Amino acid sequence: MKNLLHKIRVPKDAGWLLPGLQVKRWFGLIIIGTVISLLGLCVLFNMRPVYFAIGILKYIAVTVNQEFLGIVLVIAGAYIFLKGWKNTNYSILDLTEDRDRHALLESLYKRRKLNYGPKIVAIGGGTGLSTMLKGIKKITNNITAVVTVGDDGGSSGRLRQEMGILPPGDIRNCIAALADDEDLVTKLFQYRFKTGEGLEGHSFGNLFLTALCAITGNMVRAVQESSKVLNIRGRVLPSTLDDMKLAAELEDGSIVRGESSIPETGKKIKRLFTEPADCKALPEVLQAIKEADLIVLGPGSLYTSVIPNLLIKEISNAIHNSSAKKIYVCNIMTQPGETTNYTASEHIQAILDHSGYQDLVEAVMVNNSLPDDLSPDYEKSNSYPVVVDIDKIKDKNINVITTRLYEENEQKYVRHSPSRLARAIAYWYKKQLKNKSNKHSNQNIVK
Repeated sequence: MKNLLHKIRVPKDAGWLLPGLQVKRWFGLIIIGTVISLLGLCVLFNMRPVYFAIGILKYIAVTVNQEFLGIVLVIAGAYIFLKGWKNTNYSILDLTEDRDRHALLESLYKRRKLNYGPKIVAIGGGTGLSTMLKGIKKITNNITAVVTVGDDGGSSGRLRQEMGILPPGDIRNCIAALADDEDLVTKLFQYRFKTGEGLEGHSFGNLFLTALCAITGNMVRAVQESSKVLNIRGRVLPSTLDDMKLAAELEDGSIVRGESSIPETGKKIKRLFTEPADCKALPEVLQAIKEADLIVLGPGSLYTSVIPNLLIKEISNAIHNSSAKKIYVCNIMTQPGETTNYTASEHIQAILDHSGYQDLVEAVMVNNSLPDDLSPDYEKSNSYPVVVDIDKIKDKNINVITTRLYEENEQKYVRHSPSRLARAIAYWYKKQLKNKSNKHSNQNIVK
């Protein structure tokens, strides 16, 4: 919402009167309270000058054009009041720079407006989930990101093994993605140490979450406190507090354990499971799913980001029983070691099979275009665009939404565009609500 005040073409101070800020009601209370208090003082002390002042006003009212006088008084009074009220608040908040003052107004307006957005539960992990959250946070503040906790590689794996905590990496990425601004604190949270004995490879955010976990007693509290520091929109929740580890049965019958080891086998995955098998879902996650208006699965690594959350049976059951709209965002490219040669329908079928429900989602969103000059590294690593086999998807009674979702970086790699993805999801959701409303209206007419 850049240049908010310029777009609406009103005086800057009048920006405080914009609808949705929920401050005008307090303006009114201040005015009423002030007037009543002044009247009370006048009555209490029998202040004759008040009557004298009223006499002067009556004389002015008789000799000066009434409409002109009224307009002048209203404008003057409103200006003086707004100026005093605004500067009082700026003084309390210690906002001395003009840009800080306008940033406060815009931030307040956006926050209030987004507070009325749909309740969205986004389920996944890795960079895919954090990418989507960067766009979704511009639609609503009512976001719950449910993050898998099966990671056992890199900084997260080291901290998990050495400190006995849930892996913080994916949680950290989601917190940073939902941060209100990409300011210094956010950059600090994502900073990764490149040198230093014991520090090399760790991110500051991972260490911060680890320390908070030790102080607060669990990862949920640590995430809550971290979210306050970064002033995030929405909330981030681990799917479980259990020490969940991933394992996969491959097509040849062999078993491989550990999230980081699963893609390295190069063999097709037959079945993914957790150890222990009966991990318990976080109660807050189940409540968020129950209250959700929209549930989004993916994007992200199919077997190591999306499906691990669904292996927690309470979560799969809650999604299935939820009245929310449910959509899966399919990956743009296949992932070597996980989804080699997978079509879009095979991505979906893996989700349905592991969740235990063949009607878990009602729609899938897929990318329908790519640049001509993709990075040659894709072919070298045996990664190719996901083939969208629409007919097979529709056979599963699942709607297909095809649109351009990608953005390209300098290295010719394609990723989901946060803004395009968020707009596409919001458009689909609003369309579903409209169709539901029309259907309900038609049913009433028939009755």
